[in-house]
Amino acid sequence: MTDAPPAHSVEKFRDWRFGLFVHWGLYSLPARHEWVKNYERLTDEDYQPYFDHFEPDLYDPRKWAKAAREAGMRYAVLTTKHHEGFCLWDSEVSDYTVAKTAWGKDLVGPFVEACRAEGLGVGFYHSLIDWHHPEFPIDLVHPQRDDEEAIAKAAGRDIQVYADYLHAQTRELLTNYGPIDIMWFDFSYPGRNYPDGRDGHGKGRDDWRSEELMAMVRELQPDILINDRLDIPGDFVTPEQYQPDGPMERDGVPVLWEACQTLNGSWGYDRDNLDWKSPETLVKMLVDSVSKDGNLLLNVGPTGRGEFDPRALATLADIGEWMRLHERSIRGARPAAGLTAPADCRFTQKGNRLYLHLFSWPMGHIHLPGLAGKVKYAQFLNDASEVKRIVNNPHQQAQNTTMGGVSTDTLTLKLPIQKPNTLVPVIELFLD
Repeated sequence: MTDAPPAHSVEKFRDWRFGLFVHWGLYSLPARHEWVKNYERLTDEDYQPYFDHFEPDLYDPRKWAKAAREAGMRYAVLTTKHHEGFCLWDSEVSDYTVAKTAWGKDLVGPFVEACRAEGLGVGFYHSLIDWHHPEFPIDLVHPQRDDEEAIAKAAGRDIQVYADYLHAQTRELLTNYGPIDIMWFDFSYPGRNYPDGRDGHGKGRDDWRSEELMAMVRELQPDILINDRLDIPGDFVTPEQYQPDGPMERDGVPVLWEACQTLNGSWGYDRDNLDWKSPETLVKMLVDSVSKDGNLLLNVGPTGRGEFDPRALATLADIGEWMRLHERSIRGARPAAGLTAPADCRFTQKGNRLYLHLFSWPMGHIHLPGLAGKVKYAQFLNDASEVKRIVNNPHQQAQNTTMGGVSTDTLTLKLPIQKPNTLVPVIELFLD
């Protein structure tokens, strides 16, 4: 592994906690998932109409960046090229770019400028795979994997010629747009075979020349963070579409991490996918990530005309309202060392302030073992209304019985019967 990034880049990333992922490309026109070319075994000729009709006339990245900032996000990552091979900038080494479409203008530069204007960190996603490049071999994830004639014609393809192209494009991206905070490569699959056991010709570090590629990225952008999908250790790991059950580790050592999640199960714009996650679920995923010392990168797939779907904007707005009131339990927060949250709750901590996030609403009281005598004040974060603290005595009268079952080192909080009108209530505890 090459040299690690500067500590200040790592801490900035941990402070951000919440980011926007944007998957955008030609696949926004068929609007049937970003892997539509793969899933439907489309040839380059089948896919050409999407190139011919790509015209994002409503593209305004300032609206994207504003929606992200108002949702409480502090960085954004854009797909400069997905597996389809289409480039959102005018690459000097390819004609398969937005510059050659009817639109004819760079999409990456305005995105970078808009993010910076809103104070957002900037990241580039870049696919290691390319289903359009003439030297990318047909393998088990290629759209033509079942086409014997296409496989025969592709027999002489040279992955190292393609790797030169991959490196050249990465150099362009990290040279032409000023300081970039994150390089998000996707993805490696060495040793992967077909279900019947045939060699799948999976790709990994030797195919991408990953050590050389990472060294170049570090040279061009010394402060950048690189993800973990080059088939060599990166600066942060990227659990996709699941929440880990605890802080993530590499060889038993805690590692920087970021869960990447979708709004509805698809990364690219998928018109008919109705599996939308609720704003409450998404807030819980964000809280869960931070409580385990991770980030959440939440994806939006813009339409073919360059806008965010109204359903996505509504979800971001709901999350933003929660973040407006509860941001200090997230931004710059860390796990609560040495403390275990009650069932269906999560702790985060920042300095002497401990934050209790209640995923379900308890009846009347909540008990916090180990915190008796350690909290000098408690309040709901949404409105700064006091939460009463109770000193426990297991022998004290409780209606017709004694209290029992509660340790003397447990702090009990008295809660209202009605849950506060917010997606996830948060209690702010001021520690002695």
